[in-house]
Amino acid sequence: MTDTLPPCPLCGSEYSYEMGELLVCPECAHEWSASESAESADDAPDQQETLVKDAVGNVLATGDTVSIVKTMKVKGSPQDLKIGTKVRNIRLITPVNGHDIDAKVDGFGPMKLKSSIVKKV
Repeated sequence: MTDTLPPCPLCGSEYSYEMGELLVCPECAHEWSASESAESADDAPDQQETLVKDAVGNVLATGDTVSIVKTMKVKGSPQDLKIGTKVRNIRLITPVNGHDIDAKVDGFGPMKLKSSIVKKV
């Protein structure tokens, strides 16, 4: 079999497989058509630059639930944001000073987080 399948255009995984007329990535569950893959081959590096990964390497998406992996001080608050705190319904944003997640944390309100201090649940 000399015919190899293209890598996932979303996460770059080389383990894509065919499911009917679609190609599927088992790592990020992205589905795309083979013709779409050929058209977007030039755009793949741009998509990988916007890929946001958590502290352990999982790919994050808008709407995910994450948990904090280390206790951190919150500027202007007498309380610390404790390890294990769950943050629901995150929004991915263009990085501002390294903060690429916008979220509302219960008990703290809206804040920006770095993807390096969260883990996907």
